[in-house]
Amino acid sequence: MMRSLVVVIVLLTGMGAAQVRAEEGKPPLHHLSASACGECHQEIYLQWLGSMHSQSSALNDPIHKVMYAIQAGDPTQEDVKLKATGGYPVCLKCHAPNAARDGKTKLDAVEAYGEGVTCVSCHTMLEFQGTVQGKEDSKPKMGSDAFTFSNMHLQGPNGAFAGKDPIHAPGSPTGETSVNAFPHQANGKLFKTSDICLGCHEKNVNPNGIPVCTTGPELTQSGNTVTCQSCHMPTINGFSDHSMAGGHSQAKLKRGILMTMTGEKRGNGAAISVKLKNLLAHNYPTGAPFRFVVLKVVGLDAKGEVIWKNFVTNPVEEDPKGVLMLKLTDEADKPVPPMLAKKIKGDSRLKPGEERNLDYDLPVSGIVKVRAELSYSLLLPPMIKQFDAELPAEVKQPVQVARTELDL
Repeated sequence: MMRSLVVVIVLLTGMGAAQVRAEEGKPPLHHLSASACGECHQEIYLQWLGSMHSQSSALNDPIHKVMYAIQAGDPTQEDVKLKATGGYPVCLKCHAPNAARDGKTKLDAVEAYGEGVTCVSCHTMLEFQGTVQGKEDSKPKMGSDAFTFSNMHLQGPNGAFAGKDPIHAPGSPTGETSVNAFPHQANGKLFKTSDICLGCHEKNVNPNGIPVCTTGPELTQSGNTVTCQSCHMPTINGFSDHSMAGGHSQAKLKRGILMTMTGEKRGNGAAISVKLKNLLAHNYPTGAPFRFVVLKVVGLDAKGEVIWKNFVTNPVEEDPKGVLMLKLTDEADKPVPPMLAKKIKGDSRLKPGEERNLDYDLPVSGIVKVRAELSYSLLLPPMIKQFDAELPAEVKQPVQVARTELDL
């Protein structure tokens, strides 16, 4: 009864949620587990639970876990330092922002730490400050550092429940228990623009000053005014989809690329042209710098046997024009992991809206059909080889994102 009474007092007096939680001996809002939000927002919670945001921490994301172990150490230990700089692991500011707000590295200490990007990670964001804070302090401020946060009210695009009477739980005999346990504020300036995403997805620079993630600048330079939410959080049945599908979703990857093919028989072989068009407002691929897209072209005879390929084993060496990737190297032009990169040797990714023709001569007689397939990998082949035993099969296997055939 006392607990219910406190909640009603909060709603009727407008007392800050954080203040009351402190008086009750409860943790701050950003320690609230997503499962607590899921008690009422069940469908949204299940969408989030299946998203990469819920799996972003080094406890749950196998790729990030491997990277974190190399760059920092054990995510279940406190006071872990970034090996390259000796400072706080900056990756936590995006991958485990609730822990980063407290300056903690032991991700299993609080449930909300290990849950990754949770409901309260975003819905306590008050204002986007930008990732660079001016000339005197030009060091990039990523993730949780790029925002101010509210400890008093949950934030949302429309301020659900804001200024309304308490909404009582169904079946409550007294009407004292309210599902509106936390005051809300409308914050459309943040939640209806890409600003809410850009703290993590703007521009990430490694310790050597090399920009390794540049989705934000790609979006800006494209001149496109579409917001991140338009594609990644479409409205379904009146609510924004919190699955936030991206590079881990084959369906989303397929929608982002258009591949067509033209060609003709020529002499004892054939000549064909594969056209790729990026339908997105950012690069294809974008995000993590180890994304890897490969075009495979094969010529088939009348029996359906492959009698010509654009590459046999290594597409980077045998057909570099058919590979879309960011090439990061050391000073000697040797490929290195993103955190160690000192140079951008090349960038063959498709720019926003770009169309690119890839022409091939197939100097083999008997070709009656040509097939082109585009595959997307989360990791570069050398990384898959290096961490093969530590990674599950689903993150090592490329997925097909486009396929077309041409009869000659």
